[in-house]
Amino acid sequence: MKSEKIDIHAHIIPEHIPDLKKKYGYGGFIHLEHHRPSFANMRRDDGTFFREIGQNCWDPEWILRDMDAHQVDKMVLCTIPVLFSYWAEPAHTLDWSKYLNDHLAAVVNRFPDRFIGLGTVPMQAPDLAIEELRRCKEELGFPGIEIGTNINQLNLSEKIFDPIWAAAESLNAAILVHPWEMMGQADMQKYWLPWLVGMPAECSRAICSCIFGGVFDRYPKLKMMFCHGGGSFPFTLGRVQHGYDSRPDLCAIDVLEGPKNYVGKFWVDGITHDLKTLEFLIDLMGADKIAYGTDYPFPLGDLEHGKFIEQATSISAEVKAQIMGGTARAFLGI
Repeated sequence: MKSEKIDIHAHIIPEHIPDLKKKYGYGGFIHLEHHRPSFANMRRDDGTFFREIGQNCWDPEWILRDMDAHQVDKMVLCTIPVLFSYWAEPAHTLDWSKYLNDHLAAVVNRFPDRFIGLGTVPMQAPDLAIEELRRCKEELGFPGIEIGTNINQLNLSEKIFDPIWAAAESLNAAILVHPWEMMGQADMQKYWLPWLVGMPAECSRAICSCIFGGVFDRYPKLKMMFCHGGGSFPFTLGRVQHGYDSRPDLCAIDVLEGPKNYVGKFWVDGITHDLKTLEFLIDLMGADKIAYGTDYPFPLGDLEHGKFIEQATSISAEVKAQIMGGTARAFLGI
């Protein structure tokens, strides 16, 4: 019997984006330029090119075709991180978040058996973020939200964000932490290094910040999942633990336990693109803390939709079922 297949990490964007520069009175926002059939360029409103996307980035029926072709039962959709706009005026980011969340809710409501939504909130303004988090959870029916690995280069451990974690914990809201605005990006533009090196480092930055900053101690029931297999964190955990042990004066100033003790207190998706890497991750984290995901529909995503997991002979059927669907259900509370 086929086990359930839930993609925990996929993206969608509205087909048409309003002129936000005109609406808010300043620039920096993304707009879509539909320049040829079934394709659009994402550009900043100063004309700077970001990336080209296809119709499967905005058309749910195209997404469903891919899901059906790869036997994906459900897909968790969230916005593209470049649209977070944490840098904008808080009231404008709130307004923009509502636009994105309302669009996402319409997609989910149109295909409720296939799609699950994770909203976006103005993280730079905790009071407004909590307001929209509550609306996402209680009015739109989303199980949680997606956020960035940093908020305008502030780490997630900064106390300014504690009210958001407290609210998420009380609402039993799941939080998917996605890399964006990678540190050092300006210094490594060649060879696509911000995506190859910066994104894994950003995920590790976010996990280490939450560990060393005591977030998991203050909010033990907070549900956080970090994208891309936790980035470089799992593979540098020995170094991180050694740093804690050898220089507690620098590392242990806010944390209650050693970093290794926090493994199991958060989740990661399983986007490793490599079976041996996934096997290591299973040994470290446990299958109940790993959820199959794809980062659909982007080139760095798993566009074979978990084929390397499904075909693995070294992973038991029970573990596969946990990763492919069970963990997502537990994390999302569905």
